[in-house]
Parts: sequence; C-alpha cells; structure tokens
Amino acid sequence: MICKGVKPKYYFISGSGNKNSFSKKNLKKISISLSEEQKKYDIKLCGGDTTFSNKLSFTIIVVGFSKKIIYRNKAKVKDDIYVTGNLGDSFIGLQILKKKIKVNKKQYNYFTNKFYKPNLQFSLITKLFKFSNSSIDISDGLISDL
Repeated sequence: MICKGVKPKYYFISGSGNKNSFSKKNLKKISISLSEEQKKYDIKLCGGDTTFSNKLSFTIIVVGFSKKIIYRNKAKVKDDIYVTGNLGDSFIGLQILKKKIKVNKKQYNYFTNKFYKPNLQFSLITKLFKFSNSSIDISDGLISDL
C-alpha cells in the first residue's frame, strides 16, 4: 500500500495454531509486538479470527483509502529507478536465523531486526506523487519485479 501512495489505516489478523503456538507466553509477545506497531504506524486493529491447526500461520489484511494511487504499470522509457533501504538485509537475517551464515553479535542484531521488524517507509507516501510514474514493492526481488 505504501508504494501505491496509500496510508494503511486498519488491519485484520487471523491466526491458526495449537496450544503450543498459542500459549499465553506467545500470545503476550504477539500482543505486545502488535501494540508497538500500531502505535508506531498509527494503524488500528479491527478484527480477525483464530482457528485450531497443527501448523502456525497468520493472515493479515490491511485497509487504507486514497483518492489516487500510483499504478505499477505506468513506467515510461527513460524513467529512473529508485529503491528504499538496503536490498537483501531481511534475506541475510533469515539466513542467519537458519544458521546458514555466521556473523558477530552486532551484525546478528542488525540483520535479524531487519527480518523481524522491517522499516516501513511511511514518509514516502505523500512524496511519491511528486516524482513517480509507477511504483511496486520488490518483495519478490528486484529483478523479478522489474
């Protein structure tokens, strides 16, 4: 939504899990984390659902409103290409957590935080309209999404 120039306002979260994954301790951690993110980004939880499952999963739906958006298919020849943040930080964090990469404590903290707590570029929401013909998140990777 951010790359479309739309500020998220509300979200719904549904989770599936069992007694182990939805223990009081884990639910408290999830609740604290969601509360921190809600305050940080001024977004409101509006509902959701929980179901029993042997596999843990979450589905999050985010809702926002805008009178205009930036489409993903309006790029023009000779447009510049910009990215925000450091590409690959979250991926490296995941590789560290999977124990595929060994790093020092400072690097461990930096990259795992990039994986667990990505920095959403809310400040770009209004600025994008000034210079963007087209915009897309690159969650599938820069080359794939280009």
